[in-house]
Amino acid sequence: MSGIFISFEGPDGAGKTTALKTLMPLLQAKTDQEIVLSREPGGSSISEKIRKIILDIHDEEMDPRTEALLYAAARRQHLIDVILPTLQANKIMLSDRFVDSSIAYQGGGREIGMKEVADINDFAIDGHLPDLTIYFDVSPEVGLSRIRKDHEGAMDRLEREAIDFHNRVYDSYMKIVKANPDRIKTINAEQAPEKVVADALDAIIKRFPNIFNKGE
Repeated sequence: MSGIFISFEGPDGAGKTTALKTLMPLLQAKTDQEIVLSREPGGSSISEKIRKIILDIHDEEMDPRTEALLYAAARRQHLIDVILPTLQANKIMLSDRFVDSSIAYQGGGREIGMKEVADINDFAIDGHLPDLTIYFDVSPEVGLSRIRKDHEGAMDRLEREAIDFHNRVYDSYMKIVKANPDRIKTINAEQAPEKVVADALDAIIKRFPNIFNKGE
């Protein structure tokens, strides 16, 4: 398997999805390898159907463990349908969220236990971790204020959670970042959007200088 796998993580309101839309063409201009952009939960037909169930604001009675299992199921299908074929074709896989999200949101935010959720996902991903993870760091207060300003009324079930939930998610992300210094690169997402994109681009190029070297 000769492609590379890069995931993008961050709390709600970190701006990673918006940054990715700007970042992808900049990366593509620097390599001859095709880049594929996907997201979690979702990314493939079955996984997108699971996404609708997970994020539906009317599913408030969903048990936390059910939620964690649904995320793992969607991830497994995404891995099989999109991620592995992309890597096997020597392409570059960019995923808006991956396993770290479940460990932070369900393990920490839902208080199921980070290890417990990691174990569920170990079964789902079968050892396939990203080669690099870009973590967009933003405080819960700043992130939630952005969400409320940008799309009040369109917030999903997790975004609507109380600040205590988002504080636990953030604290869990900090533990994940500390435990994986070789894989995870932190970007200050409270900077101007163009600086966030520039820093992320720089981090990726520095990690894979032999791949993103076109036009140098």
